[in-house]
Amino acid sequence: MRYISTRGQAPALNFEEVVLTGLATDGGLYVPEQFPQMSKDDIAALAGLPYAEAAFRIMKPFVGDCIPEATFKKILQETYASFKHDAVAPLKQLDSNHFLLELFHGPTLAFKDVALQLLGRLLDHFLAKRGERGVIMGATSGDTGSAAIEGCKPCTHVDIYILHPHNRVSEVQRRQMTTVLAPNVHNIAVEGDFDDCQAMVKASFADQSFLKGQRLIAVNSINWARIMAQVVYYFTSAVAVGAPHREVAFSVPSANFGDVFAGYVAYKMGLPIKQLIVATNANDILHRTLNDNDFSKKPLQPTLAPSMDIVVSSNFERLLFDLYNQDGQAIADLLQKFNQEPTQIDASAWSKARELFDSFSLDDAGILKVIKDAYEHTGELLDPHTATAYLASQQLAKDASTPIISLATAHPAKFEEAVIKAGFKQGAALPESMSDLLERKESYKVLPADLQAIQDEVARQQLASRG
Repeated sequence: MRYISTRGQAPALNFEEVVLTGLATDGGLYVPEQFPQMSKDDIAALAGLPYAEAAFRIMKPFVGDCIPEATFKKILQETYASFKHDAVAPLKQLDSNHFLLELFHGPTLAFKDVALQLLGRLLDHFLAKRGERGVIMGATSGDTGSAAIEGCKPCTHVDIYILHPHNRVSEVQRRQMTTVLAPNVHNIAVEGDFDDCQAMVKASFADQSFLKGQRLIAVNSINWARIMAQVVYYFTSAVAVGAPHREVAFSVPSANFGDVFAGYVAYKMGLPIKQLIVATNANDILHRTLNDNDFSKKPLQPTLAPSMDIVVSSNFERLLFDLYNQDGQAIADLLQKFNQEPTQIDASAWSKARELFDSFSLDDAGILKVIKDAYEHTGELLDPHTATAYLASQQLAKDASTPIISLATAHPAKFEEAVIKAGFKQGAALPESMSDLLERKESYKVLPADLQAIQDEVARQQLASRG
């Protein structure tokens, strides 16, 4: 399996190189040269398998011969043993044909654990093999940071630096990051928004000279391994409701487009997906683009669903690359124009996207109403991100005969403010393993949204760690 850049000017890499590289040298994102195919028999054979075994069968073509089969199986067993539910990603039935896919049974109670518990182990494996130590740098709007830290804190070959927007993540999200006091974990609160954090991470990858030769590694969803790991639960959940013998639809809370792009990859691999619904909060660039072909930036609005408070949707580039028939130069030109002025995607590419994708946007008032209504009708307390997908499923499902799966991307206890505002005065209780989270000691540094200040801090910490 070879991987190519969405901008078309970077060298093709194998899986190991892609995991360690993250962002391509031309500023693009890596995608497989061709998507592996799974036959109906291959998909049907996933039924009843333990999650780690299904994950091995689905991910093996992406890994190729970069990891011995026995080693990769062991890595997957260790990865998913850290989840609190034996099914890893269990399904709950909400009504006759609507299901909830619970992706919050990992160590940090969010769907990011599914990929980042694996990515940390992959990084440690490849760096140990090379006799290297790496520096991880990532930006988070809430959940990615804590999941990355939990995935990487036991690693012996990496130091991790996570940037989060100061005072713009929930207290539980912040503390899940800042109370991990491992020597290789560093938290930086940036006086700006998520897009500021993301832009500085990208700029650091473009020019890594501040690290004096150390390898910089991405754990944001620009890293292909994140997408690859998320493909698995689309297959396992679809098979549980009848695939490949019937079509399935999914409704996905999405802002950076990584999670729903994993669904698109599953579709390209042969999973019979009839519809992918992209559910957003008030920061609705994905909805405007998919619904009206309005591919333009708008000022960021802080919301009750902060993990989706994003203006620039990085992974959307991966979909565009496929829709534009892998024309890297066309993608580079489109994104350059997007950064300068409002624009549209090519009409034929947009029409192609509309064949599979629908979209939906919900403001804070709507989110609070859905949390309350969903509890009254199903007994399930939803987090604010999952609430957008729940309502989108009801509003946009194409037909009643196709099972639709809403992705529950986080435990409601991570977003107490929204839960309380929805009328649940006691909030949602944290699991017993986290019951003392709000009393734990924190460690983080507040810095301005200034690239030089961020890079100086990382360089200083790295110099100190090398003694």
